[in-house]
Amino acid sequence: MKTSLNRREFLKVSGAAASAIALPGKPFAMAGPGPAGKTRHVLLVAFAGGVRSRDTIGTPANVPNLMRLAEKGVVFPNCGIQNTGHYGATLSIFTGVTEYMGIRENERGYNPTLFEYLREGLTLPASKVWLSTNNGAQGVNFAYSLNRKFGPSYGANVIDGEGLFNEEFREVLQQFGRPKTDSEQETQALEKLRKSIRSNHSGAALNDAETAARVEKYILDELTGNDTTRMTGPAAGDAKALNIAGKILQLFRPTFLGVSLSNADIAHGSYNAYVDVIRRNDQEVGGILDVVERDTELRESTAIFVLPEFGRDRDLNQRNGLDHGDGSPELQKVACIAYGPDFRQGRVVDSDVSSIDVCPTICKLFSVEPEQSKGKVLPKLFV
Repeated sequence: MKTSLNRREFLKVSGAAASAIALPGKPFAMAGPGPAGKTRHVLLVAFAGGVRSRDTIGTPANVPNLMRLAEKGVVFPNCGIQNTGHYGATLSIFTGVTEYMGIRENERGYNPTLFEYLREGLTLPASKVWLSTNNGAQGVNFAYSLNRKFGPSYGANVIDGEGLFNEEFREVLQQFGRPKTDSEQETQALEKLRKSIRSNHSGAALNDAETAARVEKYILDELTGNDTTRMTGPAAGDAKALNIAGKILQLFRPTFLGVSLSNADIAHGSYNAYVDVIRRNDQEVGGILDVVERDTELRESTAIFVLPEFGRDRDLNQRNGLDHGDGSPELQKVACIAYGPDFRQGRVVDSDVSSIDVCPTICKLFSVEPEQSKGKVLPKLFV
């Protein structure tokens, strides 16, 4: 079913999602004709940390900017997930395969990620494929897999906003100035930064010298500036990741940019704090949308996907928070929003889809084969 999009329809489809059992991975027909081919840049925001549809599209006041995207794009309110933990469920979005990873596991997966598929299939340099994350040591693992055909040689440039753009690091730079080569200590500091930019964790070449110099300048400008580093308060880590993503879009105009969030997991201890995270993240998404809409080239060529890795429990826990383990439809179904020049506008598609369908859908935009993905192209999406 396809309908025009308005607030009443959002509430209707959100209620429907909460009253039906999720069917993760249920097969369905492939999309019809291929896209018109206008898309040149894709932003995928894993709105992760566990976020219910009831608190996003079911409460439009919480997410006015997601509503902006939805009104110009397509909403899939019945997007099924597998609750394999934050790490596994988020990784599943990037690989198109249901990933079973331990809650504290810090091992890379074996299935290729979107970053690898696109770099290999389009012969892209790392400067065209980026990951901005707030998932700590686990988050950087989304950049590439242990798959022998792909792996680190096809990895993404990674910026961990909370780990890199922090107040302590900024104060060090203010005290000693931007890294120079006037002393051995300064030389080592600069070389450490340059090494991380020019090669990945396995030592494989990542950026050429020109791109590395641009990335280095961007990072140092941010560290010595007053913007990203000074972000504090609820969802500061997520806000940094999204803020950085907007700047990467402007500076590097990547083919693919992934963003992975996590602060919504504060919901275990406080429902109100969780809603604050949703609202702040929505505000940052709005900032990115403003960047896209103000830029003539980006406006005509950028697609945006936003979805959580899973929802949360139906009822509050004893701490007046929300856990994620009751098996309810509110946990097992999320809302996926897709916006872009090759997509329909103002539509709700209530077909049963899956979070692992995002990977093959993005690959379809660039005519790349996601050979190990188990997902399907999202139906009724393309014009």
